[in-house]
Amino acid sequence: MRELAGLPGLLARIDPAVLESPPSEEPPPETLLPSLMWQVRRSRRRRTFATAGLAAAAAAVVTIGAAVTVGVNGGGDTPQANPPVVGTSTPGSRPMVAVRDVGMQASLAFTGVSWGTRLDLTCTYKATPVGYPEPLTRTYSMVVHTRDGRAEQVATWRALPGRTMQLAAATSAAPGDITSVEVRAADGEPVLRLKA
Repeated sequence: MRELAGLPGLLARIDPAVLESPPSEEPPPETLLPSLMWQVRRSRRRRTFATAGLAAAAAAVVTIGAAVTVGVNGGGDTPQANPPVVGTSTPGSRPMVAVRDVGMQASLAFTGVSWGTRLDLTCTYKATPVGYPEPLTRTYSMVVHTRDGRAEQVATWRALPGRTMQLAAATSAAPGDITSVEVRAADGEPVLRLKA
């Protein structure tokens, strides 16, 4: 009511002839519709670029977070004699099934979020026996398979013999759309698998 209190005074200042004259029936210019459509397209493109930029920034944050997690959890040069038990650090994690024996165990937790699914992987690698040379560092990747037949690589990392590492990854697929997750060796062959 307070906002409308000044309205009668403002309306009293308007010349009554303006209110009584019929509105002009002048048609809109021919350039109005194309101009509006161009502005809508331009606005959509800006939103698309902004969304793509935010997605790239989120992917960079996840990658940096994974690298920091690996660096913090895998620090030091001395292998651990008794690595922690897999799956105790992430609530709701499920053990992955070995497809090939590569000296690694892992568990995976799915967390549904508004933008898709967060994947928390915990891997424990066998230690190199004393007296044997350190093996070559192996590279692994995590691939998410969805109901629509998509296969999306969501993370890559290097093995840390004798250590346990935690890795966070993400996908835009909802938890209910994920059919399986694989850990693959550098040659692309699966070594671990979890069916959702």
